[in-house]
Amino acid sequence: MMGRVAAIGERRRVAGLALAGAIALVAEDSDAVRRAWRTLPDGVDLVILTPAAAEALEADSAAPRGRRVLTAVMPP
Repeated sequence: MMGRVAAIGERRRVAGLALAGAIALVAEDSDAVRRAWRTLPDGVDLVILTPAAAEALEADSAAPRGRRVLTAVMPP
């Protein structure tokens, strides 16, 4: 069974992915990105990050730990 896809980042960058079936988690600042990451629904296997969201998670050394998901970063 295929896992679910989520996208984290600014509304203008992730909203369209919801039309393709992704879970769009709008996060306009670093704190919101980290909250979205910590509250990813079960069954998510791929998280698409905007460049700003990826930067926010890189700055937080504890953010990605505990989740085994594939991540991809959108081009700028």
